[in-house]
Amino acid sequence: MTAGTEHKTSILIVDDDEVYRNRLARAFVDRGYDVRTAQDYDSAVAVATSDSPELAVLDLKMPGKSGLELVKALAEIDPATKTLILTGYGSIATAIDAVRLGATYYLSKPADADDIVAAFARGEAPPLDPPPPEAGDEYRAPSLARAEWEHINRVLSDAGGNISEAARRLGIHRRSLQRKLQKYPPAK
Repeated sequence: MTAGTEHKTSILIVDDDEVYRNRLARAFVDRGYDVRTAQDYDSAVAVATSDSPELAVLDLKMPGKSGLELVKALAEIDPATKTLILTGYGSIATAIDAVRLGATYYLSKPADADDIVAAFARGEAPPLDPPPPEAGDEYRAPSLARAEWEHINRVLSDAGGNISEAARRLGIHRRSLQRKLQKYPPAK
């Protein structure tokens, strides 16, 4: 680098929601990042292949291949790329799958640029360091609805995403399971 040239951290934002993707891109540009965007798996792989980003923010559910598949593909392109999964359908099962595939962190939507920057920072922290104390920082058991949501998603993940098999394992009708999966996850 020449004197006076400042390195900008590169970030790839992949989301099929154009408005959300563009809003995040503008927020990261305002924070001094070198921003690239893509709307799906194929366009993201093309962008990363031509110039691998340092960071990647990936939507979990997109038309075609999912964000989980994209985590794996980006790791194959450049193992140094740190990825974060964003989803409106968050569950412990998909969070575990994302981390196993190499994601640095996992956030539920809506998340803004500050949430994402903080998540990447948390992902870099040593795993045994206690989190900073926060006001009201006490364990709260999840609601019954949230526990059910988590269980359904774990069984679905264990069934390889096969709705019929997951419904059989849960002992409910396939259509009932599909209705439950179409709902947003309950608040904690």
